[in-house]
Amino acid sequence: MSTEADGQRNRASVLQGLPPLLDVRTRVVVLGSFPGVASLRSRQYYGHPQNQFWKIMVALFAPDQPEVLTLAYAARVEWLLAQGVGLWDVYAACEREGSLDSRIQNAQPNDLLSLRVRCPALVAIGHNGGVSFKHAPLTRSLGLAVVRLPSTSPAHASWSFQRKLEAWKDFVSLMI
Repeated sequence: MSTEADGQRNRASVLQGLPPLLDVRTRVVVLGSFPGVASLRSRQYYGHPQNQFWKIMVALFAPDQPEVLTLAYAARVEWLLAQGVGLWDVYAACEREGSLDSRIQNAQPNDLLSLRVRCPALVAIGHNGGVSFKHAPLTRSLGLAVVRLPSTSPAHASWSFQRKLEAWKDFVSLMI
């Protein structure tokens, strides 16, 4: 016979996401699904060392400055915002064991419709991966370009770095 305590142990706890990284300079927003375990622990977007997000950003905006990758997180965030790139996730909170998007349950969405007010210079939204892209009908209602990007997650290893970089290049070209 199962007890209430057993039920509590088997239930994933509610996880809270990270605050948005946006400002008036934001021209494109990258929307992930929800931070993985490493990102939540470090309180940093794309905090898993194998995630390719930061490497892609440096390849796009500062290919001759690989030292950007070694900056403290706060400095990297300021650098990214100065490039006109903001970060957020489609989910504010959820239940999940591990880091896989497929394990997300009882997700609570972020107020994505507020992006227009938060980012007056916004021209495009990039959904980083398939789970995020499921929210494209909502983000399209903002009247902006909406792009499905290949996930930078280490779980999406079927695409090479170069192939991902080319797709992301097309996305950031919308900033011009």
